[in-house]
Amino acid sequence: MRVGRGRRNGTAAIATLVALLVLAGCGSSGSDSAGTSEAAGAEAPAQAPGAGAPAQDQAGAGAATDTRVDQRAIIYTGSMQVKVDDVENAAREAAATATRAGGFVGGDQRRSAAADAVAELQLRVPADRFYAVVEELAGLGRQERRQIDTQDVTEETIDLDARIASQRARVESARRLLAQASSIGDLISLENELARREADLASLEAKKRRLGDLTALSTITVTLVGPDASTADEENQIGFLVGLSGGWRVFLASMTVLLTVLGAVLPWLLVFGVPLGALWWLSRRRRRNRPVPALVAPVGAPQPPGVGAPPPPPPGVSAPPPVPGARSAP
Repeated sequence: MRVGRGRRNGTAAIATLVALLVLAGCGSSGSDSAGTSEAAGAEAPAQAPGAGAPAQDQAGAGAATDTRVDQRAIIYTGSMQVKVDDVENAAREAAATATRAGGFVGGDQRRSAAADAVAELQLRVPADRFYAVVEELAGLGRQERRQIDTQDVTEETIDLDARIASQRARVESARRLLAQASSIGDLISLENELARREADLASLEAKKRRLGDLTALSTITVTLVGPDASTADEENQIGFLVGLSGGWRVFLASMTVLLTVLGAVLPWLLVFGVPLGALWWLSRRRRRNRPVPALVAPVGAPQPPGVGAPPPPPPGVSAPPPVPGARSAP
């Protein structure tokens, strides 16, 4: 009996142990499945917004700004100088190039002359046609200078979008509060606040439009110079020939100024200078023809005070003959 009772106790202990192991396995599998489902539920919202975007790496790149070039806001600006044979024809061709690309001429300054003409055009062209237009402009003649600058304003654009959305929400909130105003004081204060918020919103929207215009249309400043036109690069050079050329230009400029002044003064000289010169010449001639008074005192006239007889001549030298009418010294 004791042996059978011991066997029954051992069997019950084994059964209890097996049941505990089974329950532990079920609990662990349930917790694992729950954790897996929770993790899947947490990852699903994070992946939902980027479902239509390209895959990004696992180091938090999903929250960063899209770095693709076609998705960035970039401002292109360029300046170039081209020497051409005919500045007028080249300027017309440059304007036509910008128009064909879908842009327009934003500025046009010309200094027309024969061979030293200069034309400066400011062209606005779409950003995707920027480099193509630059190459076409370079083919108008001999390119002497080119400079291209880019400015990435993607972050500024995103910041403006966020600020505009926030400001619009503030404007709507102020309008709702204004509709619920119950007193004159509240109405006036809410109207002032609404006007201030609307002004801030208008300023932000103007900045966004300006930024959008700069990113949508690039700016190209092209300077077309004639064969004999002097440029800033040539003026900065040094050397004997450069100094000689500069001195000759200064001499010609000085002669031009001198002849201009002479032409302006010549009528005055003819009207006033000729009569005055004739009067001066006549008065001088009359002064020369006037008789000179005698310096010899008449006979019997006393000598002027302080005037004595001439000293006697030295020994061996004959005295000069006496002057007729002169009185000898006492």
